[in-house]
Amino acid sequence: MAKPQALAATLLLFLVVSLAAIEGAHGICGLSNDEFKLCQPAAAVDNPTDSPSSECCAALGKANLSCICRYKGVAGVWLRMYHIDAARAMALPGKCGLAMPSNCS
Repeated sequence: MAKPQALAATLLLFLVVSLAAIEGAHGICGLSNDEFKLCQPAAAVDNPTDSPSSECCAALGKANLSCICRYKGVAGVWLRMYHIDAARAMALPGKCGLAMPSNCS
């Protein structure tokens, strides 16, 4: 029984990573790849900036924050690949004066 569950979990992880990669080619949640990169310094694992840049906040202001919430739990590997701390990334909208959806806690 453990083998089918492990296989299912592996397939699910592969699917999530593949979908993120496909969506990442065109942007994620309303953020283009370039806009996403504007926020990397403030969410970096190593030596993050104290606050996000005005360019990052402008990009987040037009992003689909509900969509970003959906990535919160499944994007850990993907975020680490880009050296982004998930907790710092999820704090960026608040630092920009944006309210996260209530279902994104």
